[in-house]
Amino acid sequence: MTLPLVLASGSRYRAALLKQLQLEFSQASPDIDETPLSGETAEDYVNRLAAEKARALSAVYPSHWIIGSDQTCLLDGKITGKPGTSEKALEQLRSVQGKRVTFLTGLCLYNSQTGAQYQMVEPFHVHFRTLTDEELGHYINIEQPLDCAGSFKVEGLGINLFSALEGRDANSLIGLPLIGLCDLMRQAGLNPLLLAR
Repeated sequence: MTLPLVLASGSRYRAALLKQLQLEFSQASPDIDETPLSGETAEDYVNRLAAEKARALSAVYPSHWIIGSDQTCLLDGKITGKPGTSEKALEQLRSVQGKRVTFLTGLCLYNSQTGAQYQMVEPFHVHFRTLTDEELGHYINIEQPLDCAGSFKVEGLGINLFSALEGRDANSLIGLPLIGLCDLMRQAGLNPLLLAR
């Protein structure tokens, strides 16, 4: 790899996923405003935020490949963000009982030296079980998914919330679709398999 790789995220879960590719990388958390724009579609929203997260680190990492990602949950066609409170998390989880919900993950591979940018949006669908308030409250108390779109952590106890998963890369539920990232790297002329160490 001619330029070093940076993951624009403070998430230890995303970092653990990226480590699976056995690529050397640094990690830094970008600071951006994640408020949706008026009239912005969910796909445009995650696409924009993934790029903004990658570009936000370009001043600190001026000669790097920077990976940005962002995720949202679509419920009844509307963007569902991070709950922030246990009450909102319970409300979100009640509203998805027995439903098929779409998660969209925006992914951006950005060259901070040249400005080249490769992007995609990865959809993934989950089928939620119908659970009691006691079960949902217990899950929320243990996992504290308050900073997670849709109020769940599939990498933990959240797998109990689902009856089925549907999509090409379950890693996208954790916020970093590795199949898509490998696709973007190849588009950029980087071979992730040959770069593995």
